[in-house]
Amino acid sequence: MTNRPTHLDDSGAAHMVDVGAKPVTQRRAVAGGRIAMAPAALEAIRNGNAPKGDVLSTARIAGIMAAKRTADLIPLCHPLALSSVSIDFDWEADGLSVRATATTSGPTGVEMEALTAASVALLTLYDMAKALDRAMVVSDIRLLEKSGGRSGDWRAE
Repeated sequence: MTNRPTHLDDSGAAHMVDVGAKPVTQRRAVAGGRIAMAPAALEAIRNGNAPKGDVLSTARIAGIMAAKRTADLIPLCHPLALSSVSIDFDWEADGLSVRATATTSGPTGVEMEALTAASVALLTLYDMAKALDRAMVVSDIRLLEKSGGRSGDWRAE
């Protein structure tokens, strides 16, 4: 076993890790983030009268679509057959939080899919409400938990 990064070959060139010999296990990852916004923008989203229409439904679909395209967006990411992707929103006093969950059965994890889903859902919230508040702040995008695979279960503190 070497101490070199897993995505570099012996010559230092980037390569996709071979996961062919890894066992297929149930994998689940949850990622989240938040978007802070002006009270008027938040109220328009809550009331369903934002200028671009149904903000939450659009952001949910965008997050799901993004999870399915993660390997096209992140170099060296394996394309995965996702079992499910869900996007949930929670109202906060000054914005919304997003929670994206991705699952699969496979030889590699779904952390990047969950992170991509959360990120794109948040960016879509911004896009759908930017006419109301261009100063919105997307923040705190991170992995919240994962399960399955050799490293087992993990949960953010």
